[in-house]
Amino acid sequence: MNAFQLVRSVAALALTAGISAISSQAAATAVCTEFASGLRQGNGTALTPHGRLLVAETGNRTPHSGRLSIIEPDGRQRSLLDGLPSGIADVGDPSGPSGLLLRGRTLYLAIGVGDVGVIGRNAGGPPVPGSSLPNPAGPSSPLFSSVLAIHFSSAVEQASKGFTMTLADQHWIAAGNKLEMSNGGGDKITVNLLADLPNYVLSPHPVVAGNIKSANPFQLALLGDQLYATDGGRNLVWRIELASGAATPLVAFPPIPNPMFGLPLPGGPLLDAVPTGLATFGDQLLVTLFRGAPFPPGTSTVQKVDPATASDSLFIAGLKSAIDILPLSSKGATEFLVLQHASAGPFFGSPGQVLRFASPAGPPEVVTSCLRRPISMALDEKRGRLYVTEYGGRVVAISGW
Repeated sequence: MNAFQLVRSVAALALTAGISAISSQAAATAVCTEFASGLRQGNGTALTPHGRLLVAETGNRTPHSGRLSIIEPDGRQRSLLDGLPSGIADVGDPSGPSGLLLRGRTLYLAIGVGDVGVIGRNAGGPPVPGSSLPNPAGPSSPLFSSVLAIHFSSAVEQASKGFTMTLADQHWIAAGNKLEMSNGGGDKITVNLLADLPNYVLSPHPVVAGNIKSANPFQLALLGDQLYATDGGRNLVWRIELASGAATPLVAFPPIPNPMFGLPLPGGPLLDAVPTGLATFGDQLLVTLFRGAPFPPGTSTVQKVDPATASDSLFIAGLKSAIDILPLSSKGATEFLVLQHASAGPFFGSPGQVLRFASPAGPPEVVTSCLRRPISMALDEKRGRLYVTEYGGRVVAISGW
């Protein structure tokens, strides 16, 4: 049996055994429309009060190709800020701009791990999946594993032709300075470093000496004057003081047993939590745990985190690959949209989904299965559109749900 046949067999067994919590309910009559395309690996999204969509683009395989783009309600795209940090991570994919959060005229932007680490090796031998070592060349940007604060006016949002950051600008910001940019057309934007997370910590590994876990902030949420960030590299949530930028771990998520261990698949006996999506729910936080390779169905969850006690509890169980969550409140009731990166089997060969939970106990309604490796979502209530960014560079608008 070859590897492809093995993966298919494992997927069939998982589904037959009911490991996945996704029921066989028919999808709702949602309409999916390609809203934008050609993005440099779309990631986090935020909607402005004027109904424009801000998209963080992780970047392509060129260093410093991260970008922030603005998409008009009619789908027209333009760049807001180019030249943001981006580098090839230890897993071989680009890493750069990720989560977005807009408060007033300030946009908070998480910058991922970039090329802080490279895949680990044992005494110069072959690569060891799941391990990492510090990049011997050093990271290509001083702003990886950080959160930036970007301020721009309503006029810039409406008509600016955009700005481009240089590597010198990145070093200026990393040194604690506020970067003031002008594009020659009277438009101005300022950027400063809010929080600089430790690039990595040492993490014991049975094979690779000097193994590290890198900070990889992914999504942001705000409660009062505290900013929170999920970290899929160190499997925790950070609490960041807006006034000072001081960052401390709030809660860490332990690994769980891999139900597929024993099969010739990566992951070993344990699966990392890999926190991704983040949303507020009253005075609580909701965190999606994506889980690690081989991403077995039924192991992904949504956790509820209490910032006051730094504790977490299970909120929604039995998911495949939850990557974002959106609480929707109306007339005293709340339902929850959960975005799944894939919907069945191990790995990501199945469609992405939006699930609607009337209750955390489920079962969910399948809103749509029209997606290809979705990353994040944002709701435009005025237009009745749910915007979903995809890993491949599309934004899909979902209506009629």
